[in-house]
Amino acid sequence: MNRLIIIPLLLIACVLDIHAQDSVKVSAADLQALVQRIERLEQKDSLSHKEGIEQRAESQEPRAESQEPRGKRRGQFTIGGYGEITAKHCWYSNNYLRYGKNPEKYANDHFGEFDLPHVVIYLGYDFGKGWSVGTEIEFEHGGTESAVEIEEEEGGEYESEIERGGEVALEQFWLQKKFSPYAILRAGMQVIPVGALNAHHESTEYFGVYRNEGEFTIIPSTWHEVALTFMGSTKNGWHYQAMFLPGLDSDRFNRKNWIKPGTGSPYEFKLANVFAGAARVDYTGVKGLRLSLSGYCGNSFRNTLSKTNAELDASAYKDVKGTVSIGSFDFAYKGSGVVLRGSATYGHLSDAAAITQYNISMRKGSVSSKQWVASDAVAAGLEIGYDFFSLSRKLADKQQFYLFGRYDYYDSMLRYDNKPTDMYSWCGRHRAAVGINYFPIKQIAVKAEFSYGILKPGTRADGTRGKIYNDEPQIAVGIVYAGFYQL
Repeated sequence: MNRLIIIPLLLIACVLDIHAQDSVKVSAADLQALVQRIERLEQKDSLSHKEGIEQRAESQEPRAESQEPRGKRRGQFTIGGYGEITAKHCWYSNNYLRYGKNPEKYANDHFGEFDLPHVVIYLGYDFGKGWSVGTEIEFEHGGTESAVEIEEEEGGEYESEIERGGEVALEQFWLQKKFSPYAILRAGMQVIPVGALNAHHESTEYFGVYRNEGEFTIIPSTWHEVALTFMGSTKNGWHYQAMFLPGLDSDRFNRKNWIKPGTGSPYEFKLANVFAGAARVDYTGVKGLRLSLSGYCGNSFRNTLSKTNAELDASAYKDVKGTVSIGSFDFAYKGSGVVLRGSATYGHLSDAAAITQYNISMRKGSVSSKQWVASDAVAAGLEIGYDFFSLSRKLADKQQFYLFGRYDYYDSMLRYDNKPTDMYSWCGRHRAAVGINYFPIKQIAVKAEFSYGILKPGTRADGTRGKIYNDEPQIAVGIVYAGFYQL
């Protein structure tokens, strides 16, 4: 309470008391001591209030799930999440034959979509003594809905129907022990932070309405596995993670998404006949700058239920390992109203030809897509945005308005068995985009974007080389949020 209010009230009380008891004396020294005490109480209250505001502001900053929640205290809950509400119109076809033998048939086609690509709820709790837990549930494309109905047109039969497509997944569930800032152990379902998108996939951490196409196409996003992790941070800005996890499943690799479908499991358990390792190092010692290296390496071929290990050892596939190696560099810079982000990811799969042959030979109804899979894939992207509200001192502290541009190149069939190929040239493309991001508050962004996809040239039926497939322009809008808070 302000001392300008407290002191007059105390003086009035003293005067009344003096009238009531003539023997009571109040000296100037007593009043001065009282004022000093009030001032000390005010300073303490002001400091506590300031710390509370800073703590709340810090807790509201979006963070990657691979990092420990900030400002955690014993017995403290963390609640948050992120999500997107989007709409787009595309001036190209979404027919599954658009990359077939007659792509010109679909040249004038178009379609539109309304969607909820990701809606995520995060809950965490700090038990104290270094122990904490984190959970995350993700609803993709609105989740799923099914119902049992009585069909009047079919004699009143009971029929189960899927009324809404989508997915619901437990994306994270981990227990963690923090020994010190330099040494933290985590076990359970967690994000594998390979590439820029997996480590920074919250909706406010990229400019596009949708996640960046390159990494999103060739590696899992958001990539989550049951793993054991050692991680930590140093005072001079280094952050590190090393992970042990089960290998991917090569049965489900394909031409469009390379090794992306090989994560998770179509079964009630995760096959772990082979293992893998992943690591990430970030440097944030320079204000506004982040530099990151990440990678993954592990075998994939024997994570299958189609044949036993004994059958594989007695076949032509006895030496096939299907080693997946991925290396990625990404960075981000923010300062003077400018945001610059970029990434480059390269991946190699050994024994790609043997895996292709094996998958194509699997029986009907198997989990395999029975498609060619590349030995090499690549994705690279760069985006830059400028906050025009930073030019106004009045607006800069409260809102942001970015005009941005982005370029991507990616190819999920860059090389086949270590040889360049254009057999599936539609798997590679350039993509350019421009748009805006308006942040009325830090946790919410309104986005609009126009993009243009240019597919790689290939070899035509007459043997000449040139453009085969239609370009893919689209316009998209969305509103997104991301926030984490401590209670």
